[in-house]
Amino acid sequence: MNFREAHLSDIEQMMKVRLAVKENVLSNPALITYQDNEEYLTLRGKGWVCEIENNIVGFAIADLIGNSIWALFVDPKHQAKGIGKQLHHALLDWYFNQTKEPIWLTTESNTRAEQFYKRSGWKETERKEKQPSNSLFPTYTDVKFEISYNDWQYIKQRNN
Repeated sequence: MNFREAHLSDIEQMMKVRLAVKENVLSNPALITYQDNEEYLTLRGKGWVCEIENNIVGFAIADLIGNSIWALFVDPKHQAKGIGKQLHHALLDWYFNQTKEPIWLTTESNTRAEQFYKRSGWKETERKEKQPSNSLFPTYTDVKFEISYNDWQYIKQRNN
């Protein structure tokens, strides 16, 4: 496994990972464009990828302007290998080296992602029922989480 900063040339493979997930599925894949990824990697924040045999199997993108995690996804074939955790740590370390503002994210309830963020020390701040624009997808609940600089420092210290 190779972890490194994401490059614009990675976007196509990152989008394949995003579309492969079984949870937090995009109701309309056209809503996330190549240009969106480019903007988040170059203007709004920074990203990281995990490669196995030159194939991207996971990625994470921090949004410094919006103080959020814009993306953190692992190909379902490569889950439970610590990839998400390493991407998560790289993202938070970078983010909190740039700012001390709390960072937030949303994820679908009753998912592996929700459990991951709870185990990783994030605090739930809100739950909101959502109705996707595509009627093929049922109503779901989004969970908003936040983590502060001090909480992240404490968690890192505790895990060393």
